[in-house]
Amino acid sequence: MLTLQRAGTYLKITEMDFRIRERKGDDMKRNLWKYVWLSIAFISLGIGAIGVVLPILPTTPLLLLASYCFARGSERFHRWFCGTKLYQKHLDSFVKERAMTLKTKLCILLPASAMLILAFLMMQNLPGRIVIVGLILFKYIYFFTKIKTVPAA
Repeated sequence: MLTLQRAGTYLKITEMDFRIRERKGDDMKRNLWKYVWLSIAFISLGIGAIGVVLPILPTTPLLLLASYCFARGSERFHRWFCGTKLYQKHLDSFVKERAMTLKTKLCILLPASAMLILAFLMMQNLPGRIVIVGLILFKYIYFFTKIKTVPAA
């Protein structure tokens, strides 16, 4: 215990007071990170929702990112997100069974491949083109060997 004299009175500061102050600092840091995670989650969710309509934007990876960020930021928002139709339609089977329908796989692979092919055509150097071809091959091999294909419901 630390005792300080102040204007004729004694102010007692215990070790517990220091711990409480340290926890408040930790809580402030946690709250800051909570808001960062939630911000990233809502941005990912917004862009992923737009990706449902625009085939150029990758819907599923952005929704997976949103799910992860919601889980890190807030249990309540994570439960809400898992209950949305967007989550259930695009991510539920993947999260539960590590499986996707063929349509979902193609909706992810084809727009991403189109963007990579566009980059391939615009790139002039050979090493860059080799990396892009490797990415395209890796992506298709991974999706069709590591992620189960389930029939559409």
